[in-house]
Amino acid sequence: MPVKAIARRLGLARNTVRTALTCDEPPAYQRAPAGSRVDGFEPAIRALLTQFPDMPATVIAERIGWEHSSSSLRARIALLRPSYRPADPADRTTYVAGEIVQCDLWFPGKVVPVAPKVLAAPPVLTMVAAYSGFIMATLLPSRTTGDLVAGMWRLLTGLGGVPKMLVWDNESGIGSHRRLTVGARSFAGTLGTRIYQAAPRDPETKGVVERANGFLETSFMPGRSFASPGDYNTQLAGWLPKANTRILRRTGQQPGMRVVEDAAAMRALPPVAPAVGITTRVRLGRDYYVRVAGNDYSVDPHMIGRFVDVHAGLDHVVVTCTGILVASHKRCWATHQNITDPAHVVAAAELRGAYQARTAATRGPAVATGAEVGQRSLSHYDEVFGLPSPPPVARPNLQVVR
Repeated sequence: MPVKAIARRLGLARNTVRTALTCDEPPAYQRAPAGSRVDGFEPAIRALLTQFPDMPATVIAERIGWEHSSSSLRARIALLRPSYRPADPADRTTYVAGEIVQCDLWFPGKVVPVAPKVLAAPPVLTMVAAYSGFIMATLLPSRTTGDLVAGMWRLLTGLGGVPKMLVWDNESGIGSHRRLTVGARSFAGTLGTRIYQAAPRDPETKGVVERANGFLETSFMPGRSFASPGDYNTQLAGWLPKANTRILRRTGQQPGMRVVEDAAAMRALPPVAPAVGITTRVRLGRDYYVRVAGNDYSVDPHMIGRFVDVHAGLDHVVVTCTGILVASHKRCWATHQNITDPAHVVAAAELRGAYQARTAATRGPAVATGAEVGQRSLSHYDEVFGLPSPPPVARPNLQVVR
């Protein structure tokens, strides 16, 4: 079409059509960039990032004398920082059957009732067999060493085998600075396994269990309510078999099917169960209560003054004296509570009555009320100490009534 026809059809000037035909792209208004105030400071920023790749933007602004808006400076630093920060790649790990079980604690929040009108956030111990991806979990009363090893023993018993290594982070109940607690060392020695603690700030070391924690938070918790810690564990035990039937992307198989091969390659459970839970020995006081994890539990008052052995498991608190059971209570997950057996109160009342009667018998008969008691003259004391007697003074006749 001629230029005139194009201009007439489009309603444009003929010169506009000629200019457009001579261009390789549609015409547009263009203006040379005016630049930014940060451009003049960029060499100084690069010099600082070369030596200190993680230096905060606020410190960089102070070092280079930046006095303008911080948003533009932060944007430029965010573009430059990746070029100077060293990369930290995470390798893909291949797991062998029966070799590793990763362990971690997950906190669901204050959703578990442990006392009337009291909600707590106890930890959930999560253990995942790395080869199969099989998830095991249980709610614990606390994150102390005794409860952690008791939880691990419960889950490994359900698995039916002991892996060559248990991988943990720097949980204080397991150990710190790669130095295991006494309870954790004893547990690993009894099972014939090794507890490995990952380096600080290195979650990739146990990424399998970290993903399992996220799966619990997004798939198990929504829409659920719980009546007690036992109800929580019941619902969790009913949900886990369904969770272990999903297809894992990294294996292409169901963890519930693959765990058979995983457990077959593990060591057998020890013939003698390890010592788990919280164990202490105390002398029973007059109030016949022992304290466990912030709660007081009553004991048979006949044991007052004797040493008693207190063992707190995940579900019960048992007190023995020379191997004889003297108290058994269901463990309370709250704090500052008094758990009392009515039989202990009755026994204490009987012992108290017998003690008061025996004490009254040894004291003899009491002085009758209103009896007159003689009073020694003060001059007798003067004679004993060799003091001159004062002149006699008329004094009233005093009688002491008891």
